[in-house]
Amino acid sequence: MEITATLQIHSISTLAMFLLKIWRSTAFSVYGYLNFTKAGFIEHSKKFKTEDLETRIDGKNCIVTGANSGIGYATAKAFASRGGTVFMVCRNKERGEAALSEILSTTGTCRCVIFHPSSVISGHLARFSVRMYFMYWFESNFAVNVLGTYAMTELMLPLLEKAAPDARVITVSSGGMYTAPLTKDLQFGDSNFNGVEQYSQNKRVQVALTEKWAEMYKNKGIGFYLMHPGWAETPGVATSLPGFSKALSGKLRTSEEGADTVVWLALQPKEKLAPGAFYFDRAEAAKHLPFAATGGSHVVIDSIVDNLRSMSGLSA
Repeated sequence: MEITATLQIHSISTLAMFLLKIWRSTAFSVYGYLNFTKAGFIEHSKKFKTEDLETRIDGKNCIVTGANSGIGYATAKAFASRGGTVFMVCRNKERGEAALSEILSTTGTCRCVIFHPSSVISGHLARFSVRMYFMYWFESNFAVNVLGTYAMTELMLPLLEKAAPDARVITVSSGGMYTAPLTKDLQFGDSNFNGVEQYSQNKRVQVALTEKWAEMYKNKGIGFYLMHPGWAETPGVATSLPGFSKALSGKLRTSEEGADTVVWLALQPKEKLAPGAFYFDRAEAAKHLPFAATGGSHVVIDSIVDNLRSMSGLSA
């Protein structure tokens, strides 16, 4: 009888999780199609104020990761055109230098510097279907989207403090995080690896990290904000999600439209922004879909931060 009862409970739990996944996926697909496409941007942009992006940032230093293509490139170009000194963090030297030349040829007003660390993984990390490892230990999606984000932000804190009170960190998440709960299984330990789920979980961790940073460093004069760009037609999307890119061909946003809220967050007075908030199309957005059960406790994020600190070799 005990074995039968255990099997029944396990079956009910498995069914409940399956139905919850179906609900998350369905709710995300509908919400995304109505809001994340080019049509959604056009509709939301009716409320945009042109003057919000007219601010100059001469003398400001801007570090943009993934700056040689897609949303990163559009962001770097937007900052450069407004007088900012842009530090372009790129994985590929040739593509990075080509992007640098293009930006300088159109703006001619700023200095851009390329970083091309020799130890970073190749552009193939964007392929979701296969588990790949960085430096033999870390799953590649996790290494770039979570561990790298955490380590770079923490290491930049002394410089950000010097730039206070107007310093800010803007993390680019993804709408895919709506489908993922916060979990301490950072590297998808399940043998049935699913790259899309791993990516979504990484992006959910970014949401929790931004909230944690805003709480931890609220007295240091640094603003921590989060955004997602909607569904944009970028080289990364075309490579990692070819079916999705093809199915929505002509309906996806441009890289510039995807970068719009990043630029907006960088230019707004901090008084207009909420610390640790999640933004989409220049407005604060919900971090969870209704009944999706994707929330997480402080205990979970505290544990995640402890693990990231240990993995990155940073002191407490």
